[in-house]
Amino acid sequence: MKAEILTIRFVHEGWCRFGIAKVRLADGAVVERAIEDHGDAVGVLPYDPERRVATLVRELRVPPLFAAGEQVQLEAPAGLIDDGAPEENVRREALEEVGLRLDTLEFVGATYSCASLTTEKLHLYLAPYRRADRAADGGGAEGEHENIRVVEMALADLAGMAERAEIADLKTLTLVLALRVRHPELFRA
Repeated sequence: MKAEILTIRFVHEGWCRFGIAKVRLADGAVVERAIEDHGDAVGVLPYDPERRVATLVRELRVPPLFAAGEQVQLEAPAGLIDDGAPEENVRREALEEVGLRLDTLEFVGATYSCASLTTEKLHLYLAPYRRADRAADGGGAEGEHENIRVVEMALADLAGMAERAEIADLKTLTLVLALRVRHPELFRA
């Protein structure tokens, strides 16, 4: 027997939907599971291979504020897929959040960000850039109240943060580790 969703009862519908699913498991047991649904997302680690820096954002995330009192989180630029291909959306997010026009995108993977709770599949990319690719200040889209601070950081410092377990955001950690594996020459002295 295969698992199947018997019913879903949505308890909230807004920016995202929260629901309770009644599921029959493969062994026949019937259980309830929570679902958070807001669509797929993109994330990108823009990096300058000449200067050996990456551009990230610092912004408030309310769940870490609630869970641990963290005022800001260091993250790779990211956002929801509004319409179109993930590549179009990742370029839009990079321009809105950090002011960079990205050309080349290196696909890292598409993964569920937290498969036990959310339907979100996160499409991850690495993207080289040059100083000439800066087109705006960044800071987030008008009216979204993101209060984003753009941070340019040395790749060596970012790698050190990963080694010391100081990167709390999973997509950012994944992208930093992917950059180190795929482009180790950027981290050599």
